[in-house]
Amino acid sequence: MKKKVAIQGIAGSYHDVAAQRYFEGEAVELVACDTFREVIDEVAAGTVGMMAIENTIAGSLLQNHELIRQGNCRIVGEYKLRIMHSFAALPGTRAEDVTEVNSHPIALMQCRDFLDTLPNAKLVECDDTAGSARWVAEEQMHGHGVICARRAAEMYGLEVLAEGVETNKRNYTRFLVIARPDLAERMQQGMRPNMASLVFALPHTAGSLSKVLTILSFYDMNLSKIQSLPIIGREWEYLFYVNLTFEDYGRYRQALEAIMPLTNDLKILGEYEQGKQSI
Repeated sequence: MKKKVAIQGIAGSYHDVAAQRYFEGEAVELVACDTFREVIDEVAAGTVGMMAIENTIAGSLLQNHELIRQGNCRIVGEYKLRIMHSFAALPGTRAEDVTEVNSHPIALMQCRDFLDTLPNAKLVECDDTAGSARWVAEEQMHGHGVICARRAAEMYGLEVLAEGVETNKRNYTRFLVIARPDLAERMQQGMRPNMASLVFALPHTAGSLSKVLTILSFYDMNLSKIQSLPIIGREWEYLFYVNLTFEDYGRYRQALEAIMPLTNDLKILGEYEQGKQSI
């Protein structure tokens, strides 16, 4: 039986690549969604979701933090994918003959140095890297090139003219695997969580965040990320999204109990195993 995985984008996108890597050895049936909110809706209906949460160059996808907090879902895993961009076109196309390059604006930005070697090519932003590849292939757009994953180029019959065209080779995107709470419990049977994602608010008093961080440090929690987002309708108040890694689950639970009286609306978004990072 295939595992249904909802992603934002289509087959061949980096979400697709991350899903195939994370569920390696399992048959994956993609549920393509136009927006991340649609992914959350699919998860609420019982489908597993794969959602990008941050990139080492572009930063955090702030809206996705909120969607996960508000949605009926739990984080069950993560995967850190190295983003390797390919430059592709219809078979037989030469790079010097390309007059237009289509891709997602972030992908175009990440390949600026390579694209500067194509002075005659106009850059055109599109919604999706894989969608650009499919459009060029289906419409037989001669003279057009795309920046996309190799998987997308091969899937839609394009020829890869250059690989690894991203300027920064340390370009990674962190993806979260999310599921409805009842499904999450089944998926995590036998797992040994060593990472947690939390969200909480703090009273508007001096030193409130410092007190929480001091307690987490006392219990040997490694704070791998902290992100603040404004609380809509409550000016100058913020939600804090925190990632913790730990070796002792018992100490982690003690830390939670210790910070609970100091926080407001504390919610555990997920406890899971720290994910692998692709090379």
